[in-house]
Amino acid sequence: MTGDASKTTRAWQRMLSGRRLDLLDPSPLDIELQDIAHGLARVARWNGQTHGDHAFSVAQHSLLVEQVANQLLKQPSHDEKLYALLHDAPEYVIGDMISPFKAVMGGAYKDVEARLQSAIHLRMGLAPNTPPALKKTIKKADSIVAFFEATILAGFETREAYRFFGRPSDFSPDQFDLDPWPASIAQSRFLDRLAEVMS
Repeated sequence: MTGDASKTTRAWQRMLSGRRLDLLDPSPLDIELQDIAHGLARVARWNGQTHGDHAFSVAQHSLLVEQVANQLLKQPSHDEKLYALLHDAPEYVIGDMISPFKAVMGGAYKDVEARLQSAIHLRMGLAPNTPPALKKTIKKADSIVAFFEATILAGFETREAYRFFGRPSDFSPDQFDLDPWPASIAQSRFLDRLAEVMS
């Protein structure tokens, strides 16, 4: 009985594009940019525990991280911009799991996330894995953006945010649009930026 059930377990997601994306063995051929933008614009950062009339989406967050990464890199290449913009792209399928829950889930979640990330990179003509030095820079950009999201949108005290995300230097909140956008706006702006970087 258990064996039969495991054979029928569905491990794929039907996307609005019509693609059927296998979560365990994702193919770059099943990755559609419209699906990524649509999904990320509707996935809430901070489990939706943010101020504003709309959820602060992963799409909006991704645009900010790319903006900060570009400043850190000084003269980023086309590929570096894409890696930064797509750093959370797997979340269009698996959602934005908060860090404490990721720690509880452990390796299984990270394996699925890594396979999706590699398939997305290949779809975009990138190497499957982000180069280590660039990954470190993107992580720094992510932490800088997370600090301002945490303190302005998610109710963190400044001292608490310093402990979790570090103290951002050379950046201030007025550099960023932290007013949560409607999903349709986040989707179109993410797609527009993706097209701009790819052109």
